[in-house]
Amino acid sequence: MDLRSEERCPILSYILRRLLFMIPILFGVTLITFILFNVLIGDPAVRFAGRHATAERVATIKAELGLDRSLPEQYVFFVKQVVTLDFGRSWATKQQISTMIDDGFSATISLTAPPFIFGVFFSVALAMVASYFRGKFFDKAVVVACLALLSISSLVYILGLQYGFAYKLGLFPISGWDPSWTGRWQYLALPWIILFVLLLGGNILVYRSVILDEAYQDYVRTARSKGLSSRSVYARHILKNAMIPIITVVVIEMPFLITGSVLIENFFGIPGLGGMLVKALNESDFPVIKAMTVIISIAYMFFNLLSDILYSVVDPRIRLG
Repeated sequence: MDLRSEERCPILSYILRRLLFMIPILFGVTLITFILFNVLIGDPAVRFAGRHATAERVATIKAELGLDRSLPEQYVFFVKQVVTLDFGRSWATKQQISTMIDDGFSATISLTAPPFIFGVFFSVALAMVASYFRGKFFDKAVVVACLALLSISSLVYILGLQYGFAYKLGLFPISGWDPSWTGRWQYLALPWIILFVLLLGGNILVYRSVILDEAYQDYVRTARSKGLSSRSVYARHILKNAMIPIITVVVIEMPFLITGSVLIENFFGIPGLGGMLVKALNESDFPVIKAMTVIISIAYMFFNLLSDILYSVVDPRIRLG
């Protein structure tokens, strides 16, 4: 790409450079993951076979799983799996891992995305209103309510709402799952409410603090001295400048969309990625664990790239370099 085209498309050029930088990072992740699960924790075949397995049984498992090859050969094969996104089969279920991840991703995103997106917008709006009335009754009530939400364990919300709304009132199914896009929503309604409530407390307090920090900056006093109303100052200046730390907080929370909520998935019988990862850890299902480790790492790199792009969109003074 020549200089003129780079000047015309700075965001595209930056994205291409960042994608190139991700390649060595991804290889580093694969190397660390491979060393961790194939070298440091011992022979995977022995862990999979169990403590009391015979030597013949361990040798058979090594041959079946391709662990009888040298470590360099195994690592090259693992890198090939990452590049092709074909992680083979699960040791425990014998299913294709890519199919398991596809199914789990669909369930997890259906569970986490709606309450996450709606929760961010609602939290920012409520934090704006609370900071606007800072020190007054509404602001104090919001702070107390958020602290109360944070002080209650997530298990209380899950068990309490599940017992009250699902079991006693019968408004929602107690648990279950329908893989079809038309049938899953009845099972997701109550988990959405729980996740939305769980996300509110901390987010509102953080966003309120960020907005209040901006409200006491010099440029705000300058804007007020020019005769701008408080609502105009909040809408045009404070919120715009507060978006940078707000975006940072949102991006940090975005991997939650991938891993999902393990507790809610388990209590409501939702076959998401979080539950799949916990099950793989309990069963020493290393191919699934390694695949999820790589995918989560890719997600973190993608979300970091997304945050940098959003910074430049919100504040044009930030140049992508």
